[in-house]
Amino acid sequence: MPGVWAEVVGQDAQIEPLRAAVDDPVAMTHAWLITGPPGSGRSHAARAFAAALQCEKGGCGECHACITALSGAHADVTRVATEKVTISIDEVRDLVGLAQRSPSGGRWRVIIIEDADRMTERTSNVLLKAIEEPPPRTVWLLCAPHSHDVGVTIRSRCRTVSLRTPAPEVVAALLIEKDGIAPDLAMEVALAAQSHIGIARRLAKDPHARARRDQVLALATDVRGVGDAVLAAADLVAVADEDASAATEERNAAEKAELLMMLGAESGTLPPALRAQVRELEDDQKRRATRHKRDVLDRAVTDLMSLYRDVAAVQVGADVTPLNTAHDGQARELAGRTSLADTMRCLDALALARTRLASNVQPLLAIEAMILALRPRV
Repeated sequence: MPGVWAEVVGQDAQIEPLRAAVDDPVAMTHAWLITGPPGSGRSHAARAFAAALQCEKGGCGECHACITALSGAHADVTRVATEKVTISIDEVRDLVGLAQRSPSGGRWRVIIIEDADRMTERTSNVLLKAIEEPPPRTVWLLCAPHSHDVGVTIRSRCRTVSLRTPAPEVVAALLIEKDGIAPDLAMEVALAAQSHIGIARRLAKDPHARARRDQVLALATDVRGVGDAVLAAADLVAVADEDASAATEERNAAEKAELLMMLGAESGTLPPALRAQVRELEDDQKRRATRHKRDVLDRAVTDLMSLYRDVAAVQVGADVTPLNTAHDGQARELAGRTSLADTMRCLDALALARTRLASNVQPLLAIEAMILALRPRV
């Protein structure tokens, strides 16, 4: 699709209500809930819609309004995407106050909450009043994997747009066109990422990410006993810790230095009256690292589930394209020496591990239990 919608691939019919609302004021409403599985392009659709609403031409993709809205620099487009486990109530209160202001220069004041499913019930209640009685030129765009991930009082006041998982061919074509990825690699990573555009792009551009994924998939065949399982779990959690540290350490230091400079306490002992603010920042940084670590582990479990999906397809003789084309031999070898019941048992263990990680179970225990369940039965 042309203009601002170019990155929203494989969703022509699904985003038609958004495009119609840009062109026809009668089709417009004050609050939208954009849902879809991970990688379907929820945030891309929200940003594209925000840009189209600000554009005099309805989303040309080339004017100042489109470019700034898509990049996050537009004064009247506010985007919230938490890196912590939940969105704080203070963040939502700030948004509620912002929503009451008229646009400073654009046609609409657009507020995008990309992780609306990470609002607690108390936080949702703060947002409810603002969505029920919005100013005439304010639009709320909430994004979540499923409508049921948002409180019923919120979703009942929003118009829902449901995205789907795009076809791997569409994702591969995007990588070839936008990122210059070789066609064979583009298709391989599109399948491996299960059409998650962001993950496919990272796998295509980062050989280390592909190597780490290969190591995770090797767990299905390399773990033979309890000792192997315990060591493998420790290694996987250690990698997640290192990844979280690498992603947040430099940023954490910069944020703390900036806060100390604002407080006028760059050097020397911090006065007791200012310690609470620094401690609050450190707590937020810990939550961000926890979220990143959970995301890394969850992705590893999802990758293993994709391999066992390929194993099950071989075992039942299904004529489907494997998700892990580079590991087709591994899947067939595993399918040949195990039964379909074994494969289903492993998939159940992987699904349970994801549930435990989401439920704040200690990561090492959850991963150890998962890998122990993957080892071959005597």
